[in-house]
Amino acid sequence: MSHFLTPEHADKIHNLQQHPVVEGCVRLGPLIGVPLVLREFGRDPAAVLHSVGLETDLFDDCENVISFTAMGRLLASCTAQTRCPHFGLLVGQRAGPECMGLVGQLLGCSPDVGTALRSLILHLHVHDRGAVPMLSVGPETAVMGYLIYQPDVEATDQIYDGVVAILHNTLRALCGPGFAPVAVLFARRSPADVEPYRRFFQAPLRFDQEQPGVAFPAKWLDHKLPGADPQQIKLVTDRIAALDRLEQRDLVGRLRGALPPLLMTRGASLERTAELFSLHPRTLNRRLAEAGCTFQGLVEEVRSVLACQLLGNTAMSVSQIAAALQYAETSAFTRAFRRWTGLSPTAWQAQFRQPPGV
Repeated sequence: MSHFLTPEHADKIHNLQQHPVVEGCVRLGPLIGVPLVLREFGRDPAAVLHSVGLETDLFDDCENVISFTAMGRLLASCTAQTRCPHFGLLVGQRAGPECMGLVGQLLGCSPDVGTALRSLILHLHVHDRGAVPMLSVGPETAVMGYLIYQPDVEATDQIYDGVVAILHNTLRALCGPGFAPVAVLFARRSPADVEPYRRFFQAPLRFDQEQPGVAFPAKWLDHKLPGADPQQIKLVTDRIAALDRLEQRDLVGRLRGALPPLLMTRGASLERTAELFSLHPRTLNRRLAEAGCTFQGLVEEVRSVLACQLLGNTAMSVSQIAAALQYAETSAFTRAFRRWTGLSPTAWQAQFRQPPGV
């Protein structure tokens, strides 16, 4: 069965995503498998939802919206109540591009895989406003990844496991059955039992990475898609544009989404960021001042979120994390981290880090 709507289903396209997603939230589509997985473990979904303060009818419509904070709380509870350390993986492996609504439909009618993935990066904000997708392309290998920038989110390891599974399924849907990853990357420590991951991905697994994602041969980016349809592209992009007009995302929100990939690719300078937004650096600084913040303050905010994720979920050393976040010296990172949290990185790890093997 196709993961994409056909041109005959234009009415379904029109009915998808009638309202924009607010900052810090995501549509429910990627989580739609949660009740099914809970039932497989003999748990009552309504009771689990109630236990974390969520409405029991939340999953009645995949277009419903959930905050990243509530999503993390829900997945943490599901993992604990089922005693399944790969709960997020089980949820994610049941979903593909269709779980992304309008954005997912845009992928299937793109002319090739590279265009489809760039469309995903450009438009995912109409579906997800707490994280950002990113594509890095080398001479032989490309990596499709995803970074959460929303602060104070529990169970980011479970969220990332699910997202990596969805990215894998999306690439498989686009490329066909001949698709095989070079490697699958996880921003978490290796769990005690990696067999569920090996069984699903059937590819080399790399844990303790700076960012989660799927690495694949870059030649797939040129792969032509059989469902390419310019009329369908216009139909979907018009709907996305209508959503964008309903709620213009402010500059600060857009910067929060842009900074994680810039930080992780060594390019979060004021000049490069201003160029990305087609602004002069002085203009960017002035507009941020009018919004009551600074460029460096936003950079530090995003750094703190990513630092806590890497310290809590991976076995990366403090010096490795400092380098990943563009600190020239580990001591500078340690001072900044103490300023953000009141604790040194090692003290924070001792208090908040996930137990080994989970």
